[in-house]
Amino acid sequence: MFICTGNTLAQAEDKEPVAVIELGAAANRSLTEGQSSFGPTIAVEATPIENWLELEAGVTPLFRPHSTEWSIDFLFKKPWTLSDKMEFMLGVGPEWIHTNAYGIKMDSVAAEAAPDFMFWPSRKHRLGWYLEPSYEYKFGPGYEHSLGVTGGLLIGIPLT
Repeated sequence: MFICTGNTLAQAEDKEPVAVIELGAAANRSLTEGQSSFGPTIAVEATPIENWLELEAGVTPLFRPHSTEWSIDFLFKKPWTLSDKMEFMLGVGPEWIHTNAYGIKMDSVAAEAAPDFMFWPSRKHRLGWYLEPSYEYKFGPGYEHSLGVTGGLLIGIPLT
């Protein structure tokens, strides 16, 4: 009886987190305008369909001289588990962007594509780090193209 209980408890500890919080820094380079911006980023990721679909919602304010840009994105990601400690995901989705440049405010919609590399030092997936390059295409005035990268800390929220 104690052997069965020990196995059950060990299996419960190895479960994936119910959600993952991403805290990090972001850098973005406009391919159209040639300007760079930087700022913090935060996102929450959940898995509604194991091994098939991850959903990520994030907010990123980006700053450069005389300009501030707030973006909110929602990505649909296909995950691949490369090992117990490394995951890869490919995501696409819509993005809403609010820009204030030289006092002129503008809202636009964009599409984003982002590969995501997640590294977990332990099998429990409580703390880790990530690196997520991205490509963004704005449908607003100027049809801006940009490349970005975010990276930082992963915090797994366990199922209680």
